[in-house]
Amino acid sequence: MSTSQAQDPKKLAGLIVGAIGVVYGDIGTSPLYTLKECFNGHVALDLNPANILGVLSLIFWSLMIVVSTKYIMFIMRADNRGEGGILALMALAARNATPGSRKAMWITIIGLFGAALFYGDSIITPAISVLSALEGISIVSHTFDPYIIPIAIAVMVALFWMQARGTASMGKLFGPITIAWFLALAGLGIAQIIQAPEVLKSLNPLYAIEFFIGSPKIAFILLGAVVLALTGAEALYADMGHFGRPAIRYAWFGLVLPALMLNYLGQGALLLTTPEAIKNPFYMMAPGWMVMPLVVLATCASIIASQAVISGAYSVTSQAIQLGFVPRMDIQHTSEREIGQIYMPGINWFLLASVILLVIGFKTSSNLAAAYGFAVTCTMVMTTLLAFMVLGRGLAGWKKYGLYAMLSLFLVVDLALFASNSLKIHEGGWFPLVIGLVAFILMTTWKRGRKMLSAKLLEGEMPLTGFVESLEAHPPQRVEGISIFMTANTDTVPHALLHNLKHNKVLHEQVVFLTVQTNDIPYVPLKERVTVRRLGESFYQIVATFGFKEEPNIPAVLLQVTQLQPELVFDEMNTSFFLSRETIVEAKYPSMSWWRRRLFSLMSRNATRVTNFFKIPPNRVVEMGMQVEL
Repeated sequence: MSTSQAQDPKKLAGLIVGAIGVVYGDIGTSPLYTLKECFNGHVALDLNPANILGVLSLIFWSLMIVVSTKYIMFIMRADNRGEGGILALMALAARNATPGSRKAMWITIIGLFGAALFYGDSIITPAISVLSALEGISIVSHTFDPYIIPIAIAVMVALFWMQARGTASMGKLFGPITIAWFLALAGLGIAQIIQAPEVLKSLNPLYAIEFFIGSPKIAFILLGAVVLALTGAEALYADMGHFGRPAIRYAWFGLVLPALMLNYLGQGALLLTTPEAIKNPFYMMAPGWMVMPLVVLATCASIIASQAVISGAYSVTSQAIQLGFVPRMDIQHTSEREIGQIYMPGINWFLLASVILLVIGFKTSSNLAAAYGFAVTCTMVMTTLLAFMVLGRGLAGWKKYGLYAMLSLFLVVDLALFASNSLKIHEGGWFPLVIGLVAFILMTTWKRGRKMLSAKLLEGEMPLTGFVESLEAHPPQRVEGISIFMTANTDTVPHALLHNLKHNKVLHEQVVFLTVQTNDIPYVPLKERVTVRRLGESFYQIVATFGFKEEPNIPAVLLQVTQLQPELVFDEMNTSFFLSRETIVEAKYPSMSWWRRRLFSLMSRNATRVTNFFKIPPNRVVEMGMQVEL
C-alpha cells in the first residue's frame, strides 16, 4: 500500500472495512465454538469460577501475545515489498542463503511445509465454521437436528459453485456483514458482563498463571482448545499485500479484538451465573427471539470466513506455481479490475470434495475441533522460524538481541500450542497432517523433478553464442516470418531449434530466444519486465521477468518488446512458437525412486498446456517431442 493511500482517510477507511470483511472472517467466527470446546472437550474441567476465569485469561493473553504482539507488531514487519504470507517470507529468507546450501534447503522445507499445511486449514475452516453456526438451530428445537448436516453440505456446494462466477459482487457485502457480526458479538457480550461484572477479573494474567500452576497437566492439554481462538491469525500476515499494515492494525485494535474479548467475557459471565449454558454458551447468550436471526448472521459470517481461506488456497497455489513448486494449472481471472481475484477449478473441486467428506465423517463441530489447530500451530512455528532469518537483518547490538529475545518468547508459545495440539493427532489432527504431507510431497517431487530434468537437458545442449555465429556464417534455407523458441536457459541452444534444423532444415528470417523467469518479489515493475539483447543480425534474446504473484503473459511481453526493438514486429499470422515437450522414461540407472518418477511423470502429463498458461495463440505453436531418461 502506498503512503498516499495510508494518509488518505477515505481510502484508509475503505481498506479497514475490506480488511474486516476478508482478513478477520476466520478468527471472527471462533467464539462460536472455542469456549464450549474448552469445557466440553477431552479435559475433565469443573465449571467453577476459578476455572472459568482461568480459561478466559488464557484466551485473552493468547490473543494479546500471539495475534496483537507477534503478528500485528512483529511478523508484519517482515514484508516482501508489501506482500506477506509464508511463501513470501520463504522467498525473503532465501535471499541470504547460497543456492543449494543446507541453509537454503531448510528454508525451503520450512516454507513449503507451512504452505502445505494451509490446505488442511482451508478444508477444516469451512466445515467447522458452517457446522458450528448451524448448530444454533438446536437451541430453538431439536426437531431440526437431522437437517444440520444436509443444510451444511448444501451451503458448501453453493459456496464452491459460486467461485467460478467470482467474488467481486459478494466482496462488497463482506465488510458490512462482518462489521454487523462483530457488533453483534460485542452487544451480546456486554449484556452478559453487566449481569456478572466479576468476569472482568480474568483480564489479569495472574488468573492464567494460577490456573497453570494449579493444574499444569490439564492447562497444557487445554491449550489445544484455547488455540481455536487464534485460528485465522496467519491470515493477518498473508493478506497484508491487499490491505496494508495500517488498515489491518486499525481494524484489529479498533473493532475485532474488543468485540472478540467482549463476547468471550460475556460467555464467561453467562457460565458464572448459568453453568448449564455450557452446551452452547454462544447462542444461549441471546434471547429466544434473537436465536434464529443470529444463526443466519453466524452462517453468513462463516461463509465469509470460508471464502477467505478458499481464496487463500488459490493464492498460495498460484504463488507456488510461479516459484516452481507446483505444475502449471488452469487459472481463471474472475475480475477485470482486481488482479488478485482468481479461480482455480482443480483446487476448488478438490476442496469441496474434501469438505463434504469431512462434514459427513466428523458430523459435529466438536468432533472437528479435535482436527482443528494442529495445522495452524505448525504453520505458526514455521513462520516464527523464518522470521528469525529475516527480521534481524540490518540490526546490531542490543536491538538485535532484544528482537531475538521476543521471537524466542513467541517460539516458546508456538511450540507449547503445537505440542498440546499434537496430543489430538489420533482424534482428528491426523487429517490436516495427511493433507499437508501429501501437498509437501507433491511440491518437493515437482521441484526436484524439474531440477533434474533441466540438468539432464543441459547435458546435450550447445553454447548459444558460438552456435549463432556458425549459423550466420553458414546459414541454412531461410523462410519468411519470426520464430520464437521458448527456453529455460539463456546460455544454451534450445532443443526445439536443433530438432527443427535437423528435420525441416530451414530457419526463419528472424529468430527469437524467449526465456520467462520468476523473481523472488511479488511484482516486477513494468520497466524492469523485459530485456532484449541482439545476438546477431537476425537473432535476438528476450528475457521476461515476472513476480511470484503475477501471471506470465507472452503477447503482452511481445508488445513491450516491439516498443523497445521496433524492427521486431510480431504479427500473429507471421509468428511461430517452437516448444519442447518432454516425455519421462526410466533410465538404466534411475536418478529418482520409481514412485517419485511416476508421480513426477503423472504431474507433468496433467500440467496445463504451455499455450494456455502463457496465453500463447495455440494455432501458432509447433511442439517438438523428445524422451528424457530420469
